[in-house]
Amino acid sequence: MTATSSRYHRLSFGQRVVRDWKLNKWKYLLIIPVLVYLGLFCYKPMYGLVIAFKNYKPTRGIERSAWMDPWYAWFEKFFTDPYFGRLIGNTFTISILTIVFGFPAPILLALLLNEIRSSKFKRTVQTITYMPYFISMVVTCALIRVYCQQDGVISDVVAIFGGTRQNWLMSSEYYRTIYIISEIWQTIGWNSIIYLAALSGIDQEQYEAARIDGANRFQQCLHITIPGLLPTIVILFILRMGSILNVGYEKTLLLYNSNIYDVSDIISTYTYRLSFGGGTPQYSYSTAIGLFNTLVNVFFLLATNFISRKVGDNSLF
Repeated sequence: MTATSSRYHRLSFGQRVVRDWKLNKWKYLLIIPVLVYLGLFCYKPMYGLVIAFKNYKPTRGIERSAWMDPWYAWFEKFFTDPYFGRLIGNTFTISILTIVFGFPAPILLALLLNEIRSSKFKRTVQTITYMPYFISMVVTCALIRVYCQQDGVISDVVAIFGGTRQNWLMSSEYYRTIYIISEIWQTIGWNSIIYLAALSGIDQEQYEAARIDGANRFQQCLHITIPGLLPTIVILFILRMGSILNVGYEKTLLLYNSNIYDVSDIISTYTYRLSFGGGTPQYSYSTAIGLFNTLVNVFFLLATNFISRKVGDNSLF
């Protein structure tokens, strides 16, 4: 321990705070706008969760709205809702399918791009794969609807191979496939950025040593690239599991219809209809469902992080 470090540890807590402020006051001042933003737009709105335990009336406000008796009445209503099984099943199914097929896709793209030696071709592929992410969700869903019509591109391709034309979005059998494929197409390029950044941080001397030892490209990828990418994959997987029930309602609202509710209706679209779908808005009920959704996400986040920490050395916290 150095003399400077020893003197620092002999200081009281208050003296340490004053000393640290003098040394880093401009850095702390730069943090203030961020803290204000988080407080006003992230933490202050959380007070509204209390309406999940009240019979909220907009004319009375949160404070004067009556408490529910029992306090878990809205949650009980949701668990006994005839749509509960369908909502949970559809949400988990779509989310799990997205994880199984969508999560590895940007990893594979990043690994393939990492093997490309032509920088011009690599930049071209990256630009093409990034572009769908920047297209408005409304425009994207409009394109999907046009392609899936009876006289759309998909039907044209199917007809060439002797298939039957149909409106593909009107069939429950194909909705999830269309959703997952379009989701991968939209996000594969953008999500690969962080993996490419991680790959750039791998020590190139390891590849040189592997080549000297006679390792081919596949062996280098298997024993150097993938292990170097693994910590990033684990962290992003934990974060993804923390939003397992957060299936995007915007895309679902723009694609689904009454003919395919049995496979497309999810928790977020159901809460949207409760609040803004016509009739009397049920704000307390939808808030209770949203709170349940959040608690399930937190459980999966903690469980995945715990398992990751026990199995390996990588975890979020």
